[in-house]
Amino acid sequence: QVRLVESGGGLVQPGGSLRLSCAASGSIFRLDAMGWYRQAPGKQRELVAIVTGGGNTNYADSVKGRFSVSRDNVKNTVHLEMNSLKVEDTAVYYCNARPRTMPGSPSYEIWGQGTQVTVSS
Repeated sequence: QVRLVESGGGLVQPGGSLRLSCAASGSIFRLDAMGWYRQAPGKQRELVAIVTGGGNTNYADSVKGRFSVSRDNVKNTVHLEMNSLKVEDTAVYYCNARPRTMPGSPSYEIWGQGTQVTVSS
């Protein structure tokens, strides 16, 4: 079993910054893509940013230039640095990962429990 634990959410004023972290633990041979999604009230869950095992990144257009995703392959962690936060960034942020538990095994998708980010004055 592999699990994800997120941290770093909270309340911040518009224009402020937050850093989210997500740590994977359990039976991990390798982690493929890791990243972040978010879901605002009444809206569908959407991709925020992902980083592949090779370090390539992809961002939602709405966060490009403001958010930065990074990973530590030794510690099995992924981080999301969020700057110039806007009210519309308010959502529950979910960590997502695709672990492999042994060589040659297929990857599968797992989710964290979510962390609330609220941007408000």
